Amino acid sequence: MIFDSAEVREAFDHFIAVGDSGDWDAWADLHTVDGIWNECHLGRFEGREAIRQGITSVMAQAPAEMYFPVDWSMFDGNRVVMYPAQCLPDPTGGDTEYRFGCVTILDYAGDGQWSYQEDIYNPKDGQRVFGDWIKAGGTMPTG
Repeated sequence: MIFDSAEVREAFDHFIAVGDSGDWDAWADLHTVDGIWNECHLGRFEGREAIRQGITSVMAQAPAEMYFPVDWSMFDGNRVVMYPAQCLPDPTGGDTEYRFGCVTILDYAGDGQWSYQEDIYNPKDGQRVFGDWIKAGGTMPTG
């Protein structure tokens, strides 16, 4: 079934807002019970609870200040492809950008939920950006 483009757009906007909030439990709830999250570096998570465990685990290791502006998005029926940058704020208070790119593919399943998500990026870019950010004074969460 192809959903109305306005519904897909509304669900996408909500998906972005929840991700921006940092509430990773709520983010996991935006995936169907049998959803799949295929994350190029972390692996494949099958089912909402596996997605929840994966995202909460990885984001617990990331700075709370991390943010994900969407540089562009494209809609094709139930599919959305977007380019959300993975960003860390300048730890010195300046305007240096610490960011690397990611391509995310989403398949909309209705009722505000996504049945498939794939995140594609170069993990070495992430390691480099985090390393530069730490050298500039950024600190990772402890605990």
